[in-house]
Amino acid sequence: MTRDEIRIYVLDYLAGRLTCKKWVEMVTDYLEGSLSLWPRIRFHLHLGLCNGCRHYLQQVRTTIKTTQQLPREPTPPHVREELIRRFRSMSSS
Repeated sequence: MTRDEIRIYVLDYLAGRLTCKKWVEMVTDYLEGSLSLWPRIRFHLHLGLCNGCRHYLQQVRTTIKTTQQLPREPTPPHVREELIRRFRSMSSS
């Protein structure tokens, strides 16, 4: 085993062998600041090891930022109906 492989193994062990699926389930709590110390440490350790999860977290942050910029007014009924009609025509193709 190389030094890097040992380092990754130790970090993975310290992270509690946190799977990507379990990590994704923790993202909302992490972003809301409600993870306690040990789960937050495990979260960060996994984040340091997993490029896919780092990318996913960035996508979630971008989505949050984008949706916060949407207008607060409700969508007019005619626009909503047109969007639904277009969505249905796309999914039936």
